[in-house]
This record gives sequence, structure tokens and C-alpha cells, in this order.
Amino acid sequence: MLSQEHRTLIKATVPLLETGGEALTQHFYKMMLSEYPEVRPLFNQAHQASGDQPRALANGVLMYARHIDELEQLGPLVAQIVNKHVALQILPEHYPIVGACLLRAIREVLGAEIATDAVIAAWAAAYQQLADILIGAEESAYAKNEADKGGWRGARRFRVTGKVAESEEITSFYLQPVDGGALLDFQPGQYIGLRLVLDGEEVRRTYSLSAPANGREYRISVKREPEGKVSNYLHDELHEGDELDLFPPAGEFVLRDSDKPVALITAGVGITPALAMLQRALDAGRVVHFIHCARHGGVHAFREFIERQASKHPQLLHFFCYSEPRETDQAHAEGFLSQQLLGEWLPAERDLDAYFLGPKPFMAQVKRHLRELGVPEAQSHYEFFGPASALEA
Repeated sequence: MLSQEHRTLIKATVPLLETGGEALTQHFYKMMLSEYPEVRPLFNQAHQASGDQPRALANGVLMYARHIDELEQLGPLVAQIVNKHVALQILPEHYPIVGACLLRAIREVLGAEIATDAVIAAWAAAYQQLADILIGAEESAYAKNEADKGGWRGARRFRVTGKVAESEEITSFYLQPVDGGALLDFQPGQYIGLRLVLDGEEVRRTYSLSAPANGREYRISVKREPEGKVSNYLHDELHEGDELDLFPPAGEFVLRDSDKPVALITAGVGITPALAMLQRALDAGRVVHFIHCARHGGVHAFREFIERQASKHPQLLHFFCYSEPRETDQAHAEGFLSQQLLGEWLPAERDLDAYFLGPKPFMAQVKRHLRELGVPEAQSHYEFFGPASALEA
């Protein structure tokens, strides 16, 4: 249990974390992934290389230290961590490894004069408190997934029953359980965890579910990344009839029940969770403004699907913007999504629910535009890997 002395010491490290937290977490990941190969599948090496994962952890550690006396102020951070852990199947036995490496990193990066025995003891107690919270929340999610109709715990074998090219970069995979049993429902916007063994090495990834739940199959739609080990395997080597392991759906970036108009604002492969959200919103009779940005028509996935839905649902208004249009492309606008353009494409009444997803610069821009256009902050929703403050830069 955290004592008052522990809390005081934790809060005293906040300035150090503000200036050196990322260096600390980079050292932590390097140490842990080299010494504990059993946890490597849980981490995306591309996110390590880009710095996104160390940056996200540094932000999480800093937020935890700042709010050690009032954990309720962490807001959605805990739910985001729990959902990502559930999708990747983080288990109680992983926590001691992470804790031991984190404490070593604190000592080695800050030095023994700053990271005294008392400071290390305080962080050990703080880490255990957080681990207990996360383990408890994750076990509740695992138990619920197992108990719900069509649910399961851990990995379940699925077969690829369909593979469809949606654009020059994005391919959809239709997945059905090998056991032929019922399939767990999910909320529009959630993602699924996937486990593969490539070249003798286990890897895990999460992908948004790009079609509404139907009780029979899941669909993911994957963008080929130039250096993406998993995405290139899926595009080039995974075919109909092949099998892979899936973990149950998770994620808190979901369409909330409301009768307000909804704006779905996406770019690139960020369109995938919005597709399931769109169908749920239309089924509920909501007015939908669907805004999608792509480089050009060749990489614009699901355009025909959106246009078909618009022809059947008068309350669906759709707008496409191409930043690098080809000569034969037809879009509603060219260039980047400006504030003026977004304002013209949103409902005139700004009391709406906005959901947006795409590359980081796009999301930062949309977040700022929505605020300046008068959309309430509490009704502006997004999913982002990393510190949310990065979108304000």
C-alpha cells in the first residue's frame, strides 16, 4: 500500500519525468526486450523504432505520477491501457517483468544519487498499485468475454474465408471460427487482436473491425505498410483457407448511443472503424456526415460502398477530399481538409458527435478545427496511440 512518504517521493520525481521520461522509457524497452524475449510478441517493433511506444509509456508514467493522489483524474487513460492489454492478451505473469525492468531503468537513468533506495521503494509500491488495478480490470474483461455468447478466453483459431482488395493499399480479410461456433458481438469502432508466427517468431497486432457484427464472421481491412512485417505477410502470403489465432474484440473508441447528428471524419486506413460506426448510426436513423480524405482515388478504399449507402439512406451526406488527385479522379475537394471546408461539410448546428481517425498530423488538424468550429470538446472523439497532448502541438 502506498504511504504518504511514497506519494511525496513519487510527486517529487515529476519534474524529472517531464524532462527525461522518454529517455527512461527508451532504456526500459531496450533492456526488457533484449533480456526477456517472451514479451517481445506483445510489442510492435515499428512503434519502438518510431519512438511512439516509449513516448506513450513516458506520458502514462508521468500522468500516473502527477495524479498519484487522485487516480480518477487519469480519465480515459486507464481504459485505453486495459483495452489494448486485453486485445494483446497481457497476463498477470507479465507484470513482474515490466516492474523489475522499470525500476532498474529508473535507477540506471536517474542515477543512485537521485533514485535512492527510498525512491525505488516508492516507485515499487506505486507500480504494484497500478498493476493490481490493471490486472483486476483485465481479468474482468477476460471473464466477460469468456462468459458472453460466442465468447472465448485467450486465442481462438479462425480461418480466412475471403480476401478482397479494397484499394491499391488496403485489403480486407473475412475470418470465421474454425470450430464453427457462435461469434462474440462487438461495439462499432472496436478492434481485434491477431497472433501469427512469422519466421519462427511470434507477433501480435491489433486491427479495427471494419464491418458490423453479424454473429458469423469478422472483417479486418489492413493497409500495406512499406516496412510492415505483418501487413506485408497478410497481403502477400495469407490466403483463403489459411488459419490464424484471434483474441476477443476490445477497445473504447466506440460509437456512443445518441440521437445527435454524427460526423465521421477519417483519412487513409482510419476509415476502417468508421464503417461499422456508419452502419450502426444509419440503423438508428441518425443524420450522418461522412468525410474521408485520401491521397488519390487509387488508395481510396470503400468509396463505392459509401456511395451505395448514401443512395439508400437520404440522411447520409458524404464528402471526399484528395490531397494528390490523379487526372481522372473525382472528389468534392482537392488539397488538405481546411477549417473552412470542414465547416461547410459539417451540420450547421454544432451540437453533434464527431469521431475522427487517421495519421497524427491529420488528427491534430481535425481536433483543432472542430474546437474552433464550436463542436463541444466532450463530443469530439478519437483514438490515438501516444500522448494526447501531442495532438495539440
